[in-house]
Amino acid sequence: MKTEAPVAQAIRDKLQAAFQPHRLEVIDDSRRHAGHAGAREGGESHFNVVIEASIFEGLSRVERQRRVNRALKEELAGPVHALSIKALAPGEA
Repeated sequence: MKTEAPVAQAIRDKLQAAFQPHRLEVIDDSRRHAGHAGAREGGESHFNVVIEASIFEGLSRVERQRRVNRALKEELAGPVHALSIKALAPGEA
């Protein structure tokens, strides 16, 4: 069984605890940014997150992203250089 890298696992754990999502995908996209600003050797600097949770119902796209950013403030202040967020309510695509 492959274990997730530490930053990706921290992102997953914090989003799981904060939002109890129905669906959560945390994808390390760092290899596509190798050599660019903010890219770290070994990856874990650029992530794509897809999160589907009931808590997002009735919230604007901006508010959903703000809530995810607040939950991940430590990672965004440290090892994470870029974070793409797709935050959905149940049934949205």
